[in-house]
Amino acid sequence: MIALAEMAVAVLRTADGREKTALSRKYAAQWQAARRDGEAPAIGISAPPLKPARPDRPELLSPRDVPHRKPGSPEGRIALLHAVAHIELNAVDLHWDIIARFTDVKMPMGFYDDWVKAADEESKHFNLMCDCLEALGSHYGALPAHAGMWRAAEETADDFMGRLAVVPMVLEARGLDVTPNMIEVFKRAKAHQAVEALETIYAEEVAHVAYGSKWFHFLCGRHELDPKDAFHDLVRRYFHGVLKPPFNEEKRAEAGIPPDFYWPLTEKV
Repeated sequence: MIALAEMAVAVLRTADGREKTALSRKYAAQWQAARRDGEAPAIGISAPPLKPARPDRPELLSPRDVPHRKPGSPEGRIALLHAVAHIELNAVDLHWDIIARFTDVKMPMGFYDDWVKAADEESKHFNLMCDCLEALGSHYGALPAHAGMWRAAEETADDFMGRLAVVPMVLEARGLDVTPNMIEVFKRAKAHQAVEALETIYAEEVAHVAYGSKWFHFLCGRHELDPKDAFHDLVRRYFHGVLKPPFNEEKRAEAGIPPDFYWPLTEKV
């Protein structure tokens, strides 16, 4: 079995979404099988690309240029599923990237177990969204998508704690806030396949946010930092704008993020 960092870079260098997620799930299965057998596979060192490989479609636009469609219409529901698919594909790359990019920092094996599992689940989520799109006569790449999804990764490429603060603890936590309303949109439309897929994503994303919180607190302890103060400093440094309520306080708490972490960030300093 090749080293984990090499696996991560191979996923990052695969452009097609279905091929990327197939490779991601294959490598995750290999890692998890080795860990169940009591092995501690090599992490290795490998240089990840600053940007992951991407398919020719979707066309990537500035956030303000992405067309807005009413979610109550069939076209709007397809656009919503397409947007989630795009988020999930970026999440696959984000989780493999954090594995490959910060191998210079000594971390427990549990860190790699968590992020391999998260990458595997994000791969499943992307495929679920693609299946829903295809059932509606569309596909991933049929619509334009948000070009800014990778910005946080680029800006935290040299800051491990910044990456943990902004990606799982801010961006993925936002998914916990907005997904319940998305589920209701598809329930009203009696779109059972989409409801089931989104409910799976919602349930599993709590753990991904929790992984971010757990390892952020771990590094704060290692460096004798106050987690709340460090989080506020890093989010203000790397996240553009303020956090916007309403917040899913129950699920955020379940993921290990208390209100005094995020409410102060709703106001400009």
